[in-house]
Amino acid sequence: MADTDTNGQAWRVPPSAYLATRPPEFACPARPFSRYVAMRDGCRLAVDVYLPHEAQAAPAAKLPTILILTPYYRRFALKAGAPAGTENSPNAAKYRDFFVPRGYALVVVDVRGTGASFGTRDSFRSPTERDDYREIAEWIVSQPWSDGVIGSTGISYLGAAALFLASTGHPGVKAVAPLFAVWNTYVDHFYPGGVLLNRLAASYDQLMIALDHDRRDLLANYAYFRDPNFAGPQPVDEDADGKLLREATREHLGNFHMPDFITEFRFTDDRLPYDPSFGAPSFSPYNYAHEIRQDVAVYSIGGWMDGAGFANGAIARFLSLPNERQHLLLGPWDHGARANVSPFRDAVEPRFNVLAEVLRFFDHYLMDRDTGLQSEARVHYFVMGGEAWRAAPGWPPVREARTFHLAAAGALAEAPDGEGEDSYKVDFTVGTGANTRHERLAAEDTRDYYGDWQGRDARMLRYTSEPVSDDAEVSGHPVLDLWMSSSEGDAAVHVYLSEIEDDGTLRYVTEGVLRAIHRKEAEPEPLQRWSWPFRTFARADAAPMPKGEPQRLRFALLPTSWTFKRGSRIRLAIAGADADHYAQVPHGRPPLLTIRRGGAMASSLTLPWRS
Repeated sequence: MADTDTNGQAWRVPPSAYLATRPPEFACPARPFSRYVAMRDGCRLAVDVYLPHEAQAAPAAKLPTILILTPYYRRFALKAGAPAGTENSPNAAKYRDFFVPRGYALVVVDVRGTGASFGTRDSFRSPTERDDYREIAEWIVSQPWSDGVIGSTGISYLGAAALFLASTGHPGVKAVAPLFAVWNTYVDHFYPGGVLLNRLAASYDQLMIALDHDRRDLLANYAYFRDPNFAGPQPVDEDADGKLLREATREHLGNFHMPDFITEFRFTDDRLPYDPSFGAPSFSPYNYAHEIRQDVAVYSIGGWMDGAGFANGAIARFLSLPNERQHLLLGPWDHGARANVSPFRDAVEPRFNVLAEVLRFFDHYLMDRDTGLQSEARVHYFVMGGEAWRAAPGWPPVREARTFHLAAAGALAEAPDGEGEDSYKVDFTVGTGANTRHERLAAEDTRDYYGDWQGRDARMLRYTSEPVSDDAEVSGHPVLDLWMSSSEGDAAVHVYLSEIEDDGTLRYVTEGVLRAIHRKEAEPEPLQRWSWPFRTFARADAAPMPKGEPQRLRFALLPTSWTFKRGSRIRLAIAGADADHYAQVPHGRPPLLTIRRGGAMASSLTLPWRS
């Protein structure tokens, strides 16, 4: 089945139907005009501007603007002799081609320390960049073609940058649509469950070296940027001989390196030893959310297989912001919706047009068009297996729950049995392979998700239910309540939820991880409202495991929406490592984990359940 928006009755007017009422009316320029815009400290940022031209109709004299803020090149230069029509803006072309012909100005900026812009990057999405964004917004509203209204969108870094822009409080910013973007960079991106995604840090660094240092030999390793016609970042119009670009690129050699940078923040309350004002919150959108005006509209869009926490970021943002004009969309997608990840799909390419829904959102809040958006539910999500879209008034979408208890002989039972325990010696070589939710974040062109999952849990501790009697929708966060002791003072608990179909096929559903020293729960913070167990991941709240003494670890798996079919069984698998993606915990000391069940320490799994 496909993820088309007509599967199910979730919308009064599906995005595709709205798009049919908004055909392109204007021509898009063959190339933008570009220039440097100087910041408060003299740093010059490279800016491209696309304005609609007359086609079927004349565009308005003053236009609302869509602002794209990117570290991944606003535009590539092309080698001499490149074929006509070669796309030199793979990062921004989809926004250009979608919004400009429908009456929007589009501004694309190389953020500080990247592309043709000057400066150095001192952080992953730094406070300095955030200050730049307000100045760019002020420059836009001062232009003769601007009507003073700004929206911003983009995938991943670009989406979080849109939130940073909104948090500047600039009065021109009216709506942002962060796509596949974090809320808390620590837990949504690099330290899910408090465990470092070590290979992600290294792979991101290699990508940014390739881009920022103009290392075209390295850039050829990435599917998104390997066009042989690409010849580094495009200079701005005033830099005809590329001299300024070469000067800017030399400054980029001083940029931060992710493996060194991110390991300064093992805990959320760690600070840079040379700058006590700078910590993990400093590069997270939630940290500045109190400065987002409540009249700003926000559309959070994500996917069920988006890294190890990006969907959590979309949900937490929706729950945390007090803004009334909020919308949430979660589909069967990986990072950026480059693939439909449902194993029941009929095509890899998504059929749902995300930008059609973003257009409707911007039309509503930036152009004040009658879109009908106000009559739609605030939450839309896709049920894998059921292969249909559903609507909900809020999050979580399913309020009912069903609890399964870890029981003797590897059972996942409806009722707890007598007291007992199961032991598991952690194997640090256990991994999840190279076709997982993690690879796309490293700019790898993954298409086949968990196709090799069969048998992967053989070296894990497993609990399996009886066949379910009817189809059941599990939508939201599964929560594991685990009573566990460890032979060491720490452990990483990796858990996997799977469906065993009646023919024995094992299908990955979702997973979760928690570092045992972070087992202490806390009350959610005002701008980190979770509907699942909250913890600070702060050094002040961390505590070693008392060796051999059972402790309670209650934590959520990543959210999903999945239909367990009648006759299938539910499997929970527990491991102490994912060697393919996560750092080893504890170093060189594979612990013996003892899981308690039944009695006063009855370990259980609770699923949001709708029959």
